Amino acid sequence: MNVLILGSGGREHALSWKVAQSKQCQRLFVAPGNAGTAEVAENIAIKVDDFEQIAEFCLREAIDIVIVGPEDPLVKGIVDYFKAHEKLRHISLIGPGKEAAQLEGSKAFSKNFMEEFNIPTAAYRSFTASQLKDAQQYLENLQPPFVLKADGLAAGKGVLIINDLEEAKTELEEMFSGKFGAASHKVVIEEFLEGIEFSVFILTDGQNYQWLPVAKDYKRIGEGDTGLNTGGMGAVSPVSFVDEELRTKVEQRIVKPTIEGIMSRKMDYKGFIFLGLIKVKDDPFVIEYNVRMGDPETEVVIPRIKNDLLTVLKATAEGRLNEVVIEEDERLATTVMTVSGGYPGSYPKGKEISGLENVSESLVFHAGTRIKDNHVVTSGGRVMAFTSFGNTKEEALGKSYRSIAKVCFEGITFRKDIGYDL
Repeated sequence: MNVLILGSGGREHALSWKVAQSKQCQRLFVAPGNAGTAEVAENIAIKVDDFEQIAEFCLREAIDIVIVGPEDPLVKGIVDYFKAHEKLRHISLIGPGKEAAQLEGSKAFSKNFMEEFNIPTAAYRSFTASQLKDAQQYLENLQPPFVLKADGLAAGKGVLIINDLEEAKTELEEMFSGKFGAASHKVVIEEFLEGIEFSVFILTDGQNYQWLPVAKDYKRIGEGDTGLNTGGMGAVSPVSFVDEELRTKVEQRIVKPTIEGIMSRKMDYKGFIFLGLIKVKDDPFVIEYNVRMGDPETEVVIPRIKNDLLTVLKATAEGRLNEVVIEEDERLATTVMTVSGGYPGSYPKGKEISGLENVSESLVFHAGTRIKDNHVVTSGGRVMAFTSFGNTKEEALGKSYRSIAKVCFEGITFRKDIGYDL
């Protein structure tokens, strides 16, 4: 099969690294890709939301399957675009249609979905700018901290957790005034859930589903999960506190009702479902849906899958996922993300990266890199993820940190406590 992967981050490098190992993979392209994907595939200079260019490329290169990495093209309707054109319908896409993508694209949509299908989540209400007074009054009836979520996609920055009521009211006004652009024209206010978070990944063909390895990521920039939120500073898989009892609750209360809801609403969904969950005492609640794999969780989840990934995705596209059994590596995997100095605020780009050839204990997945004058340089806030296996968390993390010590770029920053709470 000829395969095209859309995206340019660590998630897409991990996916392309895995797909490249498939005996079924003839040619592999990544658009637009990064310096890491260039090692296992051919990078193509096409933007992930340029549907016309993507379609032309797929026809020219006889692409059989397109794996959509990021959420943006899914929310904008790339699956619907391909199905609307007869000459493109033979190409399989891994990702949901536009309506189902609203599970991530709209917080209000996903909350309504959970309410309709009795899926446990935090109490909430959604408001628009014309309902500012009602929204502020709703805040007054909640106990702090207050959770404000931009309804639309805000590049991972649209969620605010605020302890002070007056500050929450001020932030609410700013959100309605365009703090997150069009994403915060509608705002969801919900109760704060106290617990520990984890990530569950499901692959579905719209009727059948299979579990992928469970993971836990670490979002904040500082040790002890302090400081500003980021796109993710590291991850661990499996998760020690997700035992059979909790897994059964997740399946019965969340996974099955989600799939039943997708079927009930006749949504077009062939792809990944990322369930951002929180364990409150002994019970799981949904924080959010994502309609693609997470990053940096992908960098520990994908390496732990023993199956030929392309075979699994082909079965997904053809509605045969019930024929698949996902096999997991029994070892523990950790990933530690190295980031540019200043991230998640402003940061420099174009810093040369050296020492990658010295890494032998870890997989290095590039997130924000590019090739310049035959050198690998930084091109983003999150630069590279160092993934390692071990029989224990300590063994795996030791490998990741030793590998990072062999690599250098100006301003390199990383957390030294990934997995500290497991």
